[in-house]
Amino acid sequence: MSARGRFIAFEGGEGAGKSTQARLLAKALGERGLEVVLTREPGGTQGAESIRGLLLDSAGSGWSPAAEALLFAAARSDHVERLIRPALERGAWVVCDRFVDSTRAYQGGGGGLADEDIMALHRIGSGGLLPDLTILLEAAQAEIAARLSRRDGGETDRIGGREAAFHARVGEAFRHLAAGEPARFVTIDGSGPPAATHEAILRAIAPLAQTR
Repeated sequence: MSARGRFIAFEGGEGAGKSTQARLLAKALGERGLEVVLTREPGGTQGAESIRGLLLDSAGSGWSPAAEALLFAAARSDHVERLIRPALERGAWVVCDRFVDSTRAYQGGGGGLADEDIMALHRIGSGGLLPDLTILLEAAQAEIAARLSRRDGGETDRIGGREAAFHARVGEAFRHLAAGEPARFVTIDGSGPPAATHEAILRAIAPLAQTR
């Protein structure tokens, strides 16, 4: 029977570099001969991608934070059951662009929902699964603004386009989560060139490879 795989999630605010760094890490792990599953939230499975459309499209502008949390939990439940757990059980490494801590930061810190309620939904829907390592990427505001302009051409999704005060609360919530769970989180400055950030991430995940 193969050893359980490893689960790494990337977290952070808009423009922090999560998607880029998730791709770079998946490529680096694959070059080591590991099976790697690169995925994202909301999404990753057919059902979860359908819910992603409901959450991020402008037509869903009327969702309350509670409705958003329920939809995220439903998408995550399908994602975990159909993709993440099977991959981990066969020994693959799962690299995920966002996971439950994004709900805790956005709908919790940004939207005002209680963390215990969000985690109760997570226990019901996904068995309380948490990453082995959560990489919180942070970057300077000027760099984030430049990245978002290049990436989105002035447009963004429904949640990413919210007011600055909302995103400030989200950032503070992420920092609070990382401070409260230091054994699971590592915070990395992603303001510099992607290659430098990638090297810092490789150093951060090294203990996971050594404990297999």
